[in-house]
Amino acid sequence: MGRIAMVGAAITAGLAVAASAAGFGPGPGQDPAGTAKVAGAQSAVLSAGQLDHSVARAYTFLNLMMDRYSAGSAPRLVQSFTGGVLGGQGFTSSVTYDDALVIDAYLAEGTRAGRARAEVIGDGLLYVQAHDPARDGRIRAAYAPAPLLGPGDVDVTDPATLAGNMAWAGQALAQLYAATGRTAYLDGAEAIGNWVQAHCHDVRGAGGYTGGETAGGQQIEWKSTEHNIDLYVLFTLLARETGDQVWSARAAWARRFIAAMWDAQQRYFYLGTTADGVTPNTAELPEDVNSWSFLALRDPAYAASVTWIMRNLAVTEGGFSGVSYCQGDRSGVWFEGTAHLADALEFRGEPGDGALAARYLADLYRAQAHGPNGDGLGIIAASRDGLSDCAGGSYYASLHTGTTAWYILAAKRIDPFFPIP
Repeated sequence: MGRIAMVGAAITAGLAVAASAAGFGPGPGQDPAGTAKVAGAQSAVLSAGQLDHSVARAYTFLNLMMDRYSAGSAPRLVQSFTGGVLGGQGFTSSVTYDDALVIDAYLAEGTRAGRARAEVIGDGLLYVQAHDPARDGRIRAAYAPAPLLGPGDVDVTDPATLAGNMAWAGQALAQLYAATGRTAYLDGAEAIGNWVQAHCHDVRGAGGYTGGETAGGQQIEWKSTEHNIDLYVLFTLLARETGDQVWSARAAWARRFIAAMWDAQQRYFYLGTTADGVTPNTAELPEDVNSWSFLALRDPAYAASVTWIMRNLAVTEGGFSGVSYCQGDRSGVWFEGTAHLADALEFRGEPGDGALAARYLADLYRAQAHGPNGDGLGIIAASRDGLSDCAGGSYYASLHTGTTAWYILAAKRIDPFFPIP
């Protein structure tokens, strides 16, 4: 739900939110040794040298995408997809969520050049924020990736104001402040947090925050567990960087909602609520909420959600292995989610987790080298075109900055929900 799924042949951007029904799967199980019984993760484990070279190629892809329309220090955002169906349809938008991930990946590189690139994208986010017609701190869901040299260069391609995308942008700006000390980044992150508090704070049911505003400006009444995870992290980072306890209180409000969405019997998180703000939405059971919850909270009480993913979303199809986005379509691999899972396994650290994470990384390495429409550098979003998000949208075998950035983070054992070292 924090990313854009592509809907139909016209490639209309739409948020992967609650819509179509998906069935429940069995709860997680263990083998006698305590290691989860899972399918997927079939590739041979990589050597350290292979992984390092693969990550270097992934950074080359991000560099090429970032410099597609301009180079140097000109503030700009990064085109999210290239090649395949999306390339053929002329989809060139820069999705805000993807920009945040690319910032995180560049900061994780740990070099002066990587930090400089992260700052350029961060400056782009600040620029579109400052020049939004509403002038209230919001950042929209997607923009054209042209260099931002004047107010007329800001071209909104998806005007929705989505709490999850906003939170990711705020997290990236907070990470940039921690890395550079530039107060403009902290100010931008706080402006995002204050917009969410003013427009999304909710007292129905378990509290938490609603989804933001649609492209037409209508208030979204449902609440997303994933969005609240994203906001919990943003508020926690802001509390850390400012020392202001108001952010800690807001983080606690988001976490209260997250905890209420946990099904202790089935050991997974619900998608969120329906529009009444109270009733759990069981229309689908996605991967991201169940891996991100562990990465963000690091709470052993919810560690079984990671096992649930492996048992219920594992896929081996068309020569590729990994996990799907949702139970309703396991006909292909969603590579971004496979990277989420590898990262979560690395930090969970239960017996066998390290080996499983290494095998999922090898699956991603294979996708980089042999994926349809690949270039040997970036990683495609999905192993086949039209992989469903179980909510009316689809993922495609097009190269994707967000998937590539998540691969880098998992390969470098970086949890983007915590301060990036």
